[in-house]
Amino acid sequence: MAALTLGFLMDPLEAIRVDHDSTFALMLEAQRRGHQVRYFEQPWLRFGGSCAEARMRTVTVRREPGRHFDILDEQVHPISSLDVVFLRKDPPVDADFILATQLVELCGDKAPVYLNNPTGIRDANEKLFGLRFPDLMPETLISRDLAGLAQFVARHPQGTILKPVEGFGGQGIVFLQPGDRNTRSLLEILTLGGRKAIVAQAYLAESRQGDKRIIVVDGEPVGAVLRVPSQDDHRGNMAAGGTPVKTSLTPRELEICARLKPSLQERGLYFVGIDVIGDWLTEVNVTSPTGIAEIDKLDNTNVEAKVIDVAERLAGARK
Repeated sequence: MAALTLGFLMDPLEAIRVDHDSTFALMLEAQRRGHQVRYFEQPWLRFGGSCAEARMRTVTVRREPGRHFDILDEQVHPISSLDVVFLRKDPPVDADFILATQLVELCGDKAPVYLNNPTGIRDANEKLFGLRFPDLMPETLISRDLAGLAQFVARHPQGTILKPVEGFGGQGIVFLQPGDRNTRSLLEILTLGGRKAIVAQAYLAESRQGDKRIIVVDGEPVGAVLRVPSQDDHRGNMAAGGTPVKTSLTPRELEICARLKPSLQERGLYFVGIDVIGDWLTEVNVTSPTGIAEIDKLDNTNVEAKVIDVAERLAGARK
């Protein structure tokens, strides 16, 4: 197809890990197909008239750590100048993040294709969205009530996982067992003294074998990686030191993906990473899901090509 202009709203390109970052893999694939690649950061967004705009860098990219991109051009462009916008800013989903998703929608009649849809991102909190399907989730409590949280911990003899609602990459995740003398103090710290809701989730013993990240593109699973925690940690996230291991999908995991598909497609969530432990869905990641590079390496595949295929199809339908 004709060359497109693809924009990536993301964290600083200088700081990414070229052997791990899924956004970088998407940029490489877009460039390989002859598309123009621009990137911009959240603080560079603004609205100054009829359309949101941003300072954007047109770049070429290569998989060479430390010298992985060259800037061809840097100037302010309207968001409407892009055919596709990849919203790939890492959480937390804070006020600045929400503002960015609102600004990029201010394009009048010349809105680009969004992967993922800004409204869908706002609607699909990564810790809470799966609770729309409670039969797929382990027992979960969302609360700031210290007494209620303490009772939840006491009720689960195998343990409880506590995590911040807006967390990512394994940050702030705590494992507690009944009778732990740190329980009250940790609950006070995590909830800011009862002022902030957190997630309490029944611990799944299968997590020692790893949690599975499944990449879902336009509602269909296209690859997966098992993330195995180290012996001295309970977190499998690769950002927290988990080891990626080759895996395949079980009938239960295919069932979970099929259940989620209509809701994801309805919200324009075309590129999603869902997390499964044992037979249970634990998270639905829609902001900047990772795992592409690891799946590509372990399965000798090209997951990013399937994402760019969707971007091209949607952009082609607009023309």
